[in-house]
Amino acid sequence: MEQLVIEGTPKTPTIKFNPEEGKLLIQGRSIPENSIEFYKPLVDSLDSYSGAAKVDIVLEYFNTSSSKCILDVFKKLEKIKSDGNDVEIRWHYEEDDEDMLEAGEDYQAIINIPFKMIEIEE
Repeated sequence: MEQLVIEGTPKTPTIKFNPEEGKLLIQGRSIPENSIEFYKPLVDSLDSYSGAAKVDIVLEYFNTSSSKCILDVFKKLEKIKSDGNDVEIRWHYEEDDEDMLEAGEDYQAIINIPFKMIEIEE
């Protein structure tokens, strides 16, 4: 399986998925014109992936349509976990960003994967 690398822009996050290492990073701002189209390569990659995964989410901001796509990504990871693989999600948020902390807690309540909340000191 090949690595997936999508370079970030002012409107889209950097996405790096290394299936050999089981590492996924989503970092930056997520306000793409078409969220479903933007996240599709990642969702497709996760569809055919089975193995342990360490996931780092380091988003400054995401819009409503991105939140649905991020949930789709988490649901794929949940399936990978239910197949018997270790999956850990590390949700990074800036220390004074209550909204981002809450967003992570909301996902944690929906998804059956352990989340680790990591405060980024500015």
